[in-house]
Amino acid sequence: MSKLEKLIASLLANPRGVRFEEACRVARALGFIHEGGQGSHRVFKRKGEPTQLNFQNRNGLIPADQAHQLVAMIRKSGEDA
Repeated sequence: MSKLEKLIASLLANPRGVRFEEACRVARALGFIHEGGQGSHRVFKRKGEPTQLNFQNRNGLIPADQAHQLVAMIRKSGEDA
């Protein structure tokens, strides 16, 4: 199992306490591209996907609702594959 697969598995098992940099890494792995954001915000978009991912860096972590959006996108991407 690769590091990315382990990261995704741990994120799916426990979406609390997701590190900001890890969330950005997973978004890129799902095919999202960093489209903008300043300071502590990052916005990721993917062609053909109406939902964008928006992460806020709060002391190195992302808020719980943003983590749940990321988990939903991981599951959706798994269904599409």
